[in-house]
Amino acid sequence: MRFQLTDDQRALRAAVRDVVGRSSAAGAWGLVAQFPAPLGGIAGTGDSKCRLDRDLWRALGDLGLFSLRLPEADGGAGLGLPEAVLVFEEVGSALVPGPLVATHLAAGVVPGAATGETVVAAADGRLVEWLDEADVVLPGAEGAVALRSVDPLTPLHRVPAPARTDPVAVLLTAAEQLGTASRVCGLAVQHARTREQFGQPIGAFQAVKQLCAQSLVRVEVARAAVYAAAVTGDPVDIAAARLLADEAAGRGARDCLQVHGGMGFTWESEVHLHLKRAWVRARRGGGGTESEELLAADLVGGAV
Repeated sequence: MRFQLTDDQRALRAAVRDVVGRSSAAGAWGLVAQFPAPLGGIAGTGDSKCRLDRDLWRALGDLGLFSLRLPEADGGAGLGLPEAVLVFEEVGSALVPGPLVATHLAAGVVPGAATGETVVAAADGRLVEWLDEADVVLPGAEGAVALRSVDPLTPLHRVPAPARTDPVAVLLTAAEQLGTASRVCGLAVQHARTREQFGQPIGAFQAVKQLCAQSLVRVEVARAAVYAAAVTGDPVDIAAARLLADEAAGRGARDCLQVHGGMGFTWESEVHLHLKRAWVRARRGGGGTESEELLAADLVGGAV
């Protein structure tokens, strides 16, 4: 299957990239400056509570990120999953914080969600993101207990009973993971070209070349799967896309960290933030277990 983006899809992706790129809250440096790390690891506000950038949230609402799939009669853009995937790939690449998926799914149901005036939190599997900052918390998050998140930019709560996972939420999470995978691949290549050891760029060494090449392969395989799932909307395709995107993001961020060496662990670098965000996203909806079970059931059923 060959994918070719339309001019409108390219324009939409560029518009989202421009908004998140211009926002100080969307860049890694702005995020690190605003939010405290676990265990007080970085200088910040001194407050233990992460706060959303409401101006950015409204800007995303004005752009139509949350109302993207609503019918035009209801104030939306009337677009579909392929366009939503392109948008969430961009926000994933930019490390935009907040319950983006939950608010997007609530558009048209919760007043103000479509415009970005209302922040919506919802249980996804056993986790709820940004519960304390939400204006509306959907059913399923009762009895949530605060957790210490590995990602300082994603506060988490755990709910007693797992909530049902919407396949669209799984696909949009995969799109965010794809954004991270693509971003860390680019960061690894850029660093390999500019960082020198023994009088030459480290990208000249076979081991580093292999890390970058493998990362690129995982990105392109995951991209094909995510885009295909956005077109078909099939739950099995979505499950496969989720697993491939999780792998591309997690392994890609680890390899990028290895290419950067010790500096990749510093707060001045965004690499470790991508790795931590990939870990948190991989736990949504029960982690990859549900997707693995769905794929296994489909394979067994097809073989019978």
